[in-house]
Amino acid sequence: MLLAAPRGYCAGVERAIRTVEEALRRHGPPVYVRKQIVHNTFVVGDLTRRGAIFVEELDEVPDGALVIFSAHGVSPAVKDGAAVRGLRTVDATCPLVTKVHKEAVRFAEAGYDIVLIGHADHEEVEGTLGEAPEHIHLVDPAHPEELRLDGERPVGWLSQTTLSVDETLGAVARIRERFPLLADPPSDDICYASQNRQEAIAAIAPGCDLVLVVGSPNSSNSRRLVEVALGAGAAAGHLVDHAAQVQEQWLAGVETIGVSSGASVPDHLVTGLLGWLAERGFTQVETVTLAEETLTFSLPHELRQIGGVL
Repeated sequence: MLLAAPRGYCAGVERAIRTVEEALRRHGPPVYVRKQIVHNTFVVGDLTRRGAIFVEELDEVPDGALVIFSAHGVSPAVKDGAAVRGLRTVDATCPLVTKVHKEAVRFAEAGYDIVLIGHADHEEVEGTLGEAPEHIHLVDPAHPEELRLDGERPVGWLSQTTLSVDETLGAVARIRERFPLLADPPSDDICYASQNRQEAIAAIAPGCDLVLVVGSPNSSNSRRLVEVALGAGAAAGHLVDHAAQVQEQWLAGVETIGVSSGASVPDHLVTGLLGWLAERGFTQVETVTLAEETLTFSLPHELRQIGGVL
């Protein structure tokens, strides 16, 4: 087995999970969370057992209750709605997503049309769209030709942070053919963790008969890892939430398996997969490390304020 590194939790995910844990410690259950704090079935299940209540929208939260915004971010309208309801809020938005929000505001204030490359059904995209709805035009990375702009204003681009690097840059290149003066964001929007995990799995993929990525189906960055592996030369690739989802027939004729996990996946799920594979004869493990990640994020300011009770 070739074990890709980095894999698993990124700094933004660790911060978001710690945020819910710390809120539960200080406030006691229940603590409400708008949307899944991160896109992983096991993380959400564990926090639910400890007293977190996950809701889709704020109208499911009692007046005056404590609610946490997920790592994927929310629009200003959601924050305003919470204030009107008198809800106490803690914002666990990943700082890298917040960066994209601020870039959207800066572009809009400068009079730009903003091309947001991303998937319409993703929570992160919904939050970014809300920062400058009159200026932002969403385009799917697979179909940049569907972008409709009149060209009267200068144009800049932003992207969902969990896309694949190649997919995003490919879309940018095609958009630039139509808008040669397309302005880039101050820095790449693809987050460091997504990029590192994609580069690591791309490095091992050519030598793999099968790649298994641990991650939940609604995790964008996990799905991208499978796509990157297949694009880089893996003979086959599958996304699994845990070892029990691996189908025995996938192993037929397989000599080398690549393993990685999305940025919201706890490491014990990868360990469980390795153990399951070892029981079926895949006992030799080689870790392939392409980057060392040392970045950490402090807890949201609401939890750094003096005082023990929220």
